[in-house]
Amino acid sequence: QVQLVESGGGLVQPGGSLKLSCVASGSIIERAMGWYRQTPGKERELVAAILSDGSTDIADSVKGRFTISRDNAKNTMYLQMNSLKPEDTAVYYCNAARYSSDYTLLEESWGQGTQVTVSS
Repeated sequence: QVQLVESGGGLVQPGGSLKLSCVASGSIIERAMGWYRQTPGKERELVAAILSDGSTDIADSVKGRFTISRDNAKNTMYLQMNSLKPEDTAVYYCNAARYSSDYTLLEESWGQGTQVTVSS
């Protein structure tokens, strides 16, 4: 497993931007990576995912505002968040997963989370 460390969260006004980073302790080349978020009393939800081939999946609630990317050479994944809304307020978690050829989950890692607060 890899260890994951998120950074870049904070307080921002509505309409503002933040860029989250997730640094892995090892190679992410063969890992599917994703950003999830969670608010109190709610289940953790997928925000955006990026596979090892670079293909992405973005939640409808953030489509057009958030962009996910990865730099395999730096073992790092990013989430660029623009036009932030109060409802984007949550703890954002980084996830890294490795699957077998038949899509069986082999291993999964989570970061400790970073708080994003959108408020005036």
